[in-house]
Amino acid sequence: MGFFTNLPALLYIEAMIWSNNSSAGGGAAKKCAIGLTHQAAVVIHSCFNQKKEMARIDMAGDRFSSGRSGRSVKVFFSLLIFILLAALAQGFFRVGSVPDIRIEPGTPVIGKKAQVRIEVSAPGRGLTDVKVEFLQGNNSSLLWEKTYTPEQQFSFWGEKTEKEELVVEVGKEVLPGLREGTASIRVTAGRAGTWLRSPNPVFDEVTLPVQLTPPSLQITSTQTYVAQGGCEVVVYRVGESAVRDGVRAGSWWFRGYPLPGGGKQDRFAIFAVPFDMGQPDVKLAATDAAGNEAEISFIDKFFPKSFRSDVMAVSDSFMAKVVPAILAQTPDLNDRGSLLDNYLAINREVRLNNAETVKTLAGKSSPTFFWTKPFLMMPNGKVMAAFADRRNYQYQGRNIDNQTHLGIDLASVRQAPIPAANDGVVLFAGFLGIYGNAVLIDHGFGLTTIYGHLSSISVAEGQKVSRGDVIGKTGETGLAGGDHLHFCTVLHGLPVNPVEWSDGHWIEDRIKRKLGSAMPFGD
Repeated sequence: MGFFTNLPALLYIEAMIWSNNSSAGGGAAKKCAIGLTHQAAVVIHSCFNQKKEMARIDMAGDRFSSGRSGRSVKVFFSLLIFILLAALAQGFFRVGSVPDIRIEPGTPVIGKKAQVRIEVSAPGRGLTDVKVEFLQGNNSSLLWEKTYTPEQQFSFWGEKTEKEELVVEVGKEVLPGLREGTASIRVTAGRAGTWLRSPNPVFDEVTLPVQLTPPSLQITSTQTYVAQGGCEVVVYRVGESAVRDGVRAGSWWFRGYPLPGGGKQDRFAIFAVPFDMGQPDVKLAATDAAGNEAEISFIDKFFPKSFRSDVMAVSDSFMAKVVPAILAQTPDLNDRGSLLDNYLAINREVRLNNAETVKTLAGKSSPTFFWTKPFLMMPNGKVMAAFADRRNYQYQGRNIDNQTHLGIDLASVRQAPIPAANDGVVLFAGFLGIYGNAVLIDHGFGLTTIYGHLSSISVAEGQKVSRGDVIGKTGETGLAGGDHLHFCTVLHGLPVNPVEWSDGHWIEDRIKRKLGSAMPFGD
């Protein structure tokens, strides 16, 4: 009986001696020994209590024979041996699972700058360490490294990290020694071991081409003369590695298109200098898949413009007329509690949202010249406000807002018929915030026209229209103080001076001459 009573202690002492004498043991082995003896002691104590209870029953009723008692002892020792072997197997086999490594480059080529998304996961005992390296030839650079505390081999709970997600940057900007050729991103992840096993780490890598030379770019047109707020065209040839090309004017981008009838790499872009750009910050640009960019300045002459300033008196009666109607048809706009506050929210926030909508619609423009003649203005329309007029809004003698009027206001008679300025396809027909009832027509290659404040609309989205077709009637919906047409020409979302596009001589000289047979103007 004393042997069984002291067996847990004997196991503990034996395990401690083994751990102290083991050259590979150390702290982990000591924890293992304590764990083994603890598990064995629990089992032995349970079995010993069971044996005592069986003996007590036997003495009371003499119901168990000595043969049955012998079999119980054998079962007890068999169970003990099984527990010890299971604990030993756990200590040997419970290494961490093989980490799963995923590497997802943001671009198929490494160049100026690129991002690589990495995900490493190790369910079970969790991660131990992760290292990300950049390799090219005999050179290597450590991009990222981190160590973790995995779950202990005899524990099935506790803190651990099963997944790590990160983004690393590669390219010439972050690796000055980078050269053209190929390079690899390698991810190495360790595995949690035991006191008997130390599994090797695993790794994965991706190899990508390195491209540091930007696409070639060559201008083939001449005499680029452009006015502030106006448009022009440039014809050019771009290298085969380019994936994006066009004209950048400040923050605006005017995409390039294949030149109809031209060579494989011949392109053209219709662009504009924004109305608020006093000095032209305009470049022809081409970018490859690696982010390498070529830029060329190409404007020969620039004509700055001075725009008028107007004072717009805002009355309570005017706000009472326009604000409720716009609020009712703009569900995303919250009531600010007063006419004035609501009016300012419309004049500022809704105006900006409408501009974004127009820009989004312009992105649907077809790469086709729908038109062949100059753009029409509304017949007998008197100009009430010019393009890019600077408006100072005053209420009760004080200035409350400043905005730029991006179009031309034309007034004739009430509910005058409105002709489509040119051939095209209707992109939008409906209510549009400050424009009220409005129509947008696509004329191709990013060029659209807007017709605002209509009392009625007689066309539908997707409908083809011809130059001069009646698309609706003038009115005073939206932010309109009287019956008129707000007309605007828009290039890739940027309002531009409509007067240029109504001038056949200007179109012939500035656009047709450069595009030649690629543009069917006058045909």
